[in-house]
Amino acid sequence: MENFKQTNLDDNILKAVTEMGFEKPTSVQAKTIPHLLNSNTDLIATAQTGTGKTAAFGLPSIHLTDLKNRDTSTLVLCPTRELCIQIAKDLTKYSKYVDGLNILAVYGGSDIRGQIKALNKGVHIVIGTPGRTKDLIKRNKLKIGSIARIVLDEADEMLTMGFKDDLEMILSHTPKDKQTLLFSATMPQKVIGITKSYMQNPERISAQRVNIGAENIKHIYYTVNAKDRYEVIKRIADINPNIYGIVFCRTRRETKDVAYKLMNDGYNADTLNGDLSQAERDEVMMRFRKRKIQLLVATDVAARGLDVESLTHIINYNLPDDFEIYVHRSGRTGRAGNAGVSIAIVHSREIRRIREIEKRAGIEFSKEDVPSGMDVCKTRLYNLIDTVENVQVDEKQIAQFLPDIYKKFENMERDELIKHFVSAEFNRYLSYYKNARDLNVSGRSNDRGKSRGKSGSRERGRSRGRDRKNRSRGDGRNQSTSKFSGFYINAGSERKMNPGRLMGLINESLDSSSADIGNIEIMKSSSFFEIEEKYADDIAKKLKGKPFGGTSLEIEKDKGTGKRGNVNKRKKRRKSRKKNKWPQSNNRSRRR
Repeated sequence: MENFKQTNLDDNILKAVTEMGFEKPTSVQAKTIPHLLNSNTDLIATAQTGTGKTAAFGLPSIHLTDLKNRDTSTLVLCPTRELCIQIAKDLTKYSKYVDGLNILAVYGGSDIRGQIKALNKGVHIVIGTPGRTKDLIKRNKLKIGSIARIVLDEADEMLTMGFKDDLEMILSHTPKDKQTLLFSATMPQKVIGITKSYMQNPERISAQRVNIGAENIKHIYYTVNAKDRYEVIKRIADINPNIYGIVFCRTRRETKDVAYKLMNDGYNADTLNGDLSQAERDEVMMRFRKRKIQLLVATDVAARGLDVESLTHIINYNLPDDFEIYVHRSGRTGRAGNAGVSIAIVHSREIRRIREIEKRAGIEFSKEDVPSGMDVCKTRLYNLIDTVENVQVDEKQIAQFLPDIYKKFENMERDELIKHFVSAEFNRYLSYYKNARDLNVSGRSNDRGKSRGKSGSRERGRSRGRDRKNRSRGDGRNQSTSKFSGFYINAGSERKMNPGRLMGLINESLDSSSADIGNIEIMKSSSFFEIEEKYADDIAKKLKGKPFGGTSLEIEKDKGTGKRGNVNKRKKRRKSRKKNKWPQSNNRSRRR
């Protein structure tokens, strides 16, 4: 399909699309639009953000709407308020020249009375989050008993966020002869379960992400110690004066810590996470879109639905567990022909995860050194000189001040004047970075899959077959003095546990990456790890009951672990664990 005219969409829709600069349909649009216009068959589309899926389901939904009927004909469900608002804005733009079409976004955190008032007047297309949509259905204000189609956008994310019951309740109130369209970046079992229960002989399509492996996105990574990650962000910001990007963190607390540090250090930064009210989120996003904020620090969930053009940088403060999430993040830059940079700040033990992303996403990372203090100073100095050289001079405005200015500088030579001027603007960078240390972690382990982690510890993973142990061992600088406590948890390889995920789980639970983690062993139904003794009580409390892999974690202390390297006691303990595993009653209850 070469252009949108071949889609046979209404002329008023094509007029708006043309004004927006749309020319050739993307892959998902070329496959989805004709299907919706010509068939009532259900559709499953594997598509990520950035593939153009909003237009793929939005344009035909507008085209097929009977404007004379005030009842809701299309319901779109999505995981977050931001995405809900963004979809509604996009559909409003697409229908700019379609008179009489009513579109409404319904989501929590805003006054439900205004949404009810709008629904009472009649709304053709409703875009909602599952919680608020369910609430409006229960109140009998949103009537979906006769809708023609329902769109489940980012179905995997909705299920990950715990909306399964809400989705099932909503779907149960829809007519059997409706058309169901499901868009999902991945197809986990929960999504497959919905397709089997609520879809009838669906057609399947797959759409490649527009930006995946794009030539105008440069992927680089820095290898540093965990404690230096914040300093790396500062250097990235300092060496890129016009930076405009998002810093992705794993937890809400981490976003707050990083954003507050940046703001206290004088950077134009703020945070976006689930703790903000809707009014606060709107305020942050308004400032970010107007570039009043240069660095937005966010979690993946909070950033869902953000559609901001011209981002220069994506910074991964933590690597995500899933390579597709990395692709999702990085694809927010390098759009519309602009160049973009995606930076991963990693421990050397995470190099194999970099290699996995390269392999599975079809991209190539460049390993680079964190800019040195001198690099930052040079860049800022030259940027200052370029700014002065290119500044617009309005002599009329400054004419009245020039005589006094000339008089003040009349005793200064040209070279001396330049030195004073540069020093006035530049001394703070020189003073801060004059003794700046090298943040890069060096060593042969970077290239051999071995890695240096927190406090210099190393971690090695060995895979010996599908059902065998996956081991990881730490040999840090503190191994002769630090005492460690060992723990067993009831999640192993059968629940897709691995050393990287276990370390991420520990760091996330502690809201810190400063704990030194010792030996790690991944078995089929359980895992063993060692952690500094001072963190033992805290991790035992934080991990107990935490959800992982479809179960609630149980944790048991290994009484045979003391200083790191107490291998014989641990081996005996492990053999005992393999024989006894976890109480059978617990295993049975989990299987139910």
